[in-house]
Amino acid sequence: MTEIAVLARVHAGGGPLVEQLTCHPRLPLAAATAAGSRLVRIWDFADGRLRELAPVDLGPEPADDRSARRPGGCLPLAWHPEQPLLFVTDGSTLTRWTPGGPPVVEPSPAPYNSLAFSPDGGHLWASPSAAGWETSDVLDLATGATTTARGWDTGVAAHPSGALLATLVSDQDATFCLFARPAGGAMRQLRHTLILDVDGYGTPLFSADGRHLAIRGNAYFDSVDVFELPSLRRVLSTSLGEPGESGEWPSQNLAFGAAPGVLWIGSPTGTLIELDVTTRSAVEHDLLSGLPLSALTATATGHLLAARADGELVLLSVHPTAPAVLGDEAAAFRASTDDVPEDGELEPHLVITDGSGAWSQGDLATVTEAAATDPTWLQLRAAVNRTPAD
Repeated sequence: MTEIAVLARVHAGGGPLVEQLTCHPRLPLAAATAAGSRLVRIWDFADGRLRELAPVDLGPEPADDRSARRPGGCLPLAWHPEQPLLFVTDGSTLTRWTPGGPPVVEPSPAPYNSLAFSPDGGHLWASPSAAGWETSDVLDLATGATTTARGWDTGVAAHPSGALLATLVSDQDATFCLFARPAGGAMRQLRHTLILDVDGYGTPLFSADGRHLAIRGNAYFDSVDVFELPSLRRVLSTSLGEPGESGEWPSQNLAFGAAPGVLWIGSPTGTLIELDVTTRSAVEHDLLSGLPLSALTATATGHLLAARADGELVLLSVHPTAPAVLGDEAAAFRASTDDVPEDGELEPHLVITDGSGAWSQGDLATVTEAAATDPTWLQLRAAVNRTPAD
């Protein structure tokens, strides 16, 4: 049986409610932000203690209306994969934070809504570029050069092996979860792609052992979908409830623990739900119950970090925490597919799946019938194909 214990807890004091917690992928550092706030608070949790470091305070809202906000209203930020280095943007500026000195502020090349580091740490990926929503920027941190790449719009998740990436391209009709391999500081998209109904999803989340991918959304209800690698078979699909039911579920409330196949879910009542994605069995832990959770994430060591509605930040140990053992899922996935050509349109080259069925572009170009039980995106595609051309 999994046991949870409180390692440290501290009240963040006055200020907005923490709605986004972003842990460094290797170091005991976390950045905390809130919707509409221009303050990023940073915490060190080495040795099981929570200690606040100098924050990133972007000051008053700029007058040029280039403000950047992720879905959920929080400022875009990204941790370096190895170093204690954080980038934050408000659309007008790019701010570089390190623990050794004051933040360094530079003009932003474009009003970015999302940031991510390349796995090698040498490049910052930013979306969208000044050229429009269908493109993104690649910033070379050593030379300062900026190049344009294919677009993405909702975060970039790196497989724990560093060999596979996942990001979203969203539309009201459907959302693609695109997979890519890192290549010379850029992303090189692969043909095999997940498709999700409508939009409104959060950044994909890889499990610590690299065997599962979770996606939280969507625009109309609080869904959780989990897919296994390398097959992309959907092993879990559940709804947490319609918006407004049983309180508001936090938009950032999923965390994979160190144990294989265990997904943690933070609830509006403060309970932590331990969900085995293979057996679909769930256990509720109530040591934080009584107040809603506003954010939940996992640390690089397999601990959980939670924010509560009263402003308290809580570091939790989870036992047992055997080290995650990486398999060859990322390599197997890459071997099962091909690169998308670097030039031209993306979609004609994709082979898509929703986790249960798969479709080629030839299939989708000719489909005209879909049942009411089929995915909404497929029903819409069939309806479009039935519409006579002008």
